[in-house]
Amino acid sequence: MDAQVEGKVNELNSTEEVEKIYSNFIQDIINEDNETNRFGRKVHTRFPPEPNGYLHIGHAKSICLNFGIADQNGGLCNLRFDDTNPSKEDTEYVESIQADVKWLGFDWDDRLFYASDYFDKLYDYAIRLIEMGKAYVCDLSAEEIRKYRGTLTEPGKESPYRNRSVEENLDLFLRMKNGEFEDGSRVLRAKIDMASPNLNMRDPVIYRIMKANHHRSGDKWCIYPMYDFAHPISDSLEGITHSICTLEFEDHRPLYNWFIDTLDMECKTRQIEFARLNLNYTVMSKRKLLKLVQEGYVRGWDDPRMPTISGLRRRGYTPSSIRDFCSRIGVAKSNSTVDISLLEHCIREELNQKATRAMAVLRPLKLVIDNYPEGVVEEFEVQNNPEDPDSGTRKVPFSRVLYIEKDDFCENPPKKYFRLAPGQEVRLKGAYIVKCVDVVKDDKTGEIIEVHCTYDTESRGGNAPDGRKVKGTIHWVSEAHAIDAEVRLYDHLFNVPNPGADENIDFIDQLNPNSLEILHSCKLEPGLANAKPGDMFQFLRLGYFCVDSEDSKADSLVFNRTVSLKDTWAKIADKG
Repeated sequence: MDAQVEGKVNELNSTEEVEKIYSNFIQDIINEDNETNRFGRKVHTRFPPEPNGYLHIGHAKSICLNFGIADQNGGLCNLRFDDTNPSKEDTEYVESIQADVKWLGFDWDDRLFYASDYFDKLYDYAIRLIEMGKAYVCDLSAEEIRKYRGTLTEPGKESPYRNRSVEENLDLFLRMKNGEFEDGSRVLRAKIDMASPNLNMRDPVIYRIMKANHHRSGDKWCIYPMYDFAHPISDSLEGITHSICTLEFEDHRPLYNWFIDTLDMECKTRQIEFARLNLNYTVMSKRKLLKLVQEGYVRGWDDPRMPTISGLRRRGYTPSSIRDFCSRIGVAKSNSTVDISLLEHCIREELNQKATRAMAVLRPLKLVIDNYPEGVVEEFEVQNNPEDPDSGTRKVPFSRVLYIEKDDFCENPPKKYFRLAPGQEVRLKGAYIVKCVDVVKDDKTGEIIEVHCTYDTESRGGNAPDGRKVKGTIHWVSEAHAIDAEVRLYDHLFNVPNPGADENIDFIDQLNPNSLEILHSCKLEPGLANAKPGDMFQFLRLGYFCVDSEDSKADSLVFNRTVSLKDTWAKIADKG
């Protein structure tokens, strides 16, 4: 094992992760290519996003795979923007994609490219195909081209313009480039085989007229190459050895190879397909995500309910938790849907080790300790994180009037209710044992607005002096010292596991109306007053929360719930 590979192995957390890196079928293919010296034992990959939206968790899998495969083989990985459709592209997306890739922990060094870097060369390659008699200008409309294409069981029909002379095609293509024709009036098509069993080989369109301003080239071009034409040529020009694509491009591979072979490209890039990531209770289609943003169903691309990397980041997910998730799901050849609880398990497992504990009351109910002296303030020293012995401790103030969660009191409790109830004792986390002696209700609504208790003066620290067992423990915050905050509770964006699966139902109608609950005037322990955007905490008994990076201010804190404490995936794994 060479030093670089050995170093990589030493960085991994478990034998399982080592096995995953070296056992996926893509690595097996690369190993075979190395054995046959197909690419001179070089590995060069690329991540090629379209700048027409923000990256989502599915892209994270591709990022981890492309950069990871290159890294573990001592190779390189490029970042290349497939910017061949200016009508849908924007520099905002370019900037967000670069930020997301870097945030995930990957760097392309000086290998940032754009398909638009090759527009001149792509045009020249198109000319070469025309001169070889392998491409022609077609006047059929888009609808007519679809009709002529045939079906999976019937061959296609040749275009009446298929046998134009080389000279005529060169003239028409030049005039297309010069802007003489209207959008959609003509296209350039590869001349392959209209009877091919693969529909992608039936004279595919490789250039179309589009009089749109490009975010990099401006108005220089009014014709733009199609993805299936630009992609293999861009790969080859960059010396990409292994073009790792998602499974829907498997049927496009013969066309990919046709362009490389027909044009006799120097680098004979090998395309490999893997299963894309599908996650339940969400959608991965950029078109659908864009609709959610543009029509106001969410608060932007970085809404914490979105499966976008920026949304996950704002919600409190870490780069390492996402990389861990991508490692756990592995690399497969067939499509499947991953349970979102696995993603939640990954961040929960990490934050359990790293997040500072804090007490927060989200739905406050006032608790008054009648026999506690007025004006007295005690401080209790509590652990910042029991999972981390180096995390230290902090002091939390305690006084006569506290806040507890409304759900931690029940006037008529059911059996096995171990929280606070009339005549019942409960332990205040790290402080004292208290017993409910009375309640105060609103005269008009009958709602309980205060709970009155007495405390056991000998139970400091929460331990009963006579050894009696107190089963319930609840958290609290001192009223006089509490700080106010807004807390946002997030749930699944959709209320069905596979939104949009039924073509007769609009996926918008499957949105979860309770995907966001905003709680105002929550009460937090005073130490959180200095929390900064991005800081993460475990609110005791409630879940993991982070300070919102956009809306939180020094004098008005906003917390997002990253994930609850309940770990359904761990239970599934244990049963498995």
